[in-house]
Amino acid sequence: MAVASRMIDILKIIAITFIPTLELRASIPFGIFIAKLPTLAVFFTAFITNVFLGMIVFMLFDKFIHVLRKNKYFNRFYQKTVEKAQKKVKEKINRYGPIGLSIFIAIPLPGSGSYTGALIANILNLNKKQFFIANAVGVFVAALAVTLACLTGSATLAVFLK
Repeated sequence: MAVASRMIDILKIIAITFIPTLELRASIPFGIFIAKLPTLAVFFTAFITNVFLGMIVFMLFDKFIHVLRKNKYFNRFYQKTVEKAQKKVKEKINRYGPIGLSIFIAIPLPGSGSYTGALIANILNLNKKQFFIANAVGVFVAALAVTLACLTGSATLAVFLK
């Protein structure tokens, strides 16, 4: 029974990681505090899932966006958004390379992460290898930051609750 329960909790971590804006920023605290799974298991499950998620979004973006761009209103909106994003982000990505995208992905706040990183990488025409490296590094840093915040935050909270 305990093994089945742990597997369900692992699947919940994976499912939470797939939720846009939440990703591992929510699945790691869930795994540590609610499911009470071993920290390394939570870390690696969320990390691997989030890297995989980024690659899926990156590779499917072109196929999906072409369908939507057939609508002239969406296409106009998309063109304006892409131009604005390229002006705003391209200089930083060009200056810092994939490491700039890694930093963006690593910021543990809603609106950053693998989903948005994959969209930015597509808009800026990064190749798969560049995105994979940027995504893996960014997700690793984010996972580490969230895990450390959970561990140190829970230790600090325990001191105050005594």
